[in-house]
Amino acid sequence: MKSYMIKAFLLLFFMSKISNGSVLLSSLPQSLSVVASPTEGQVLQAGEDNITVSFGLNGSIANQTDESYKFVKVKLCYAPISQVDRKWRKTVDNIKKDKTCQFTIWEKPYDHQQNMSQQFEWTIEKDLPTATYFVRAYVYDSGDEEIGYGQTTNDKKISNLFKIQGISGRHPSIDIASICFSVFAILSLVGFFLLEKRQSKAKK
Repeated sequence: MKSYMIKAFLLLFFMSKISNGSVLLSSLPQSLSVVASPTEGQVLQAGEDNITVSFGLNGSIANQTDESYKFVKVKLCYAPISQVDRKWRKTVDNIKKDKTCQFTIWEKPYDHQQNMSQQFEWTIEKDLPTATYFVRAYVYDSGDEEIGYGQTTNDKKISNLFKIQGISGRHPSIDIASICFSVFAILSLVGFFLLEKRQSKAKK
């Protein structure tokens, strides 16, 4: 009887996980091919530069259909090098708990007429933090659950990465004024020292 109750509990727990949409990235097929315009190692400026992203069905998967595809979300994701010692960017296989891809840059219903190639341009937002990134796209079914994905990097997330330089929050004029003030302070100190030395010699 006890064994039966344990099995029933585990079954209910498993079913609750399914109903809550706990999809694992490792369980999804890479059904999309995704390409982004930045080149390997390129540095882009937040608030200024644009990224062009194109995606379509992954031609390397045989007999693939997109009948169940209803929605697409394209996300900007942290590369491993920008996740080190940052728990708030931690990668988790459970997509609902994953912190890798925190920025949705495009979302629209899936276009079955353009399934082989869809493209858009995104202007990098000003508040994006400085980091190394890649792009990932998810496709969803009618229940708003992930059923496939694709990304611009490889499985280890070490290729085709690019960097975005965030805005520091300080205007360049502030830096210029700070430098000018520092130079003025140094020159004033030197001038004061020379004046004191000259007056000292005059007294002698």
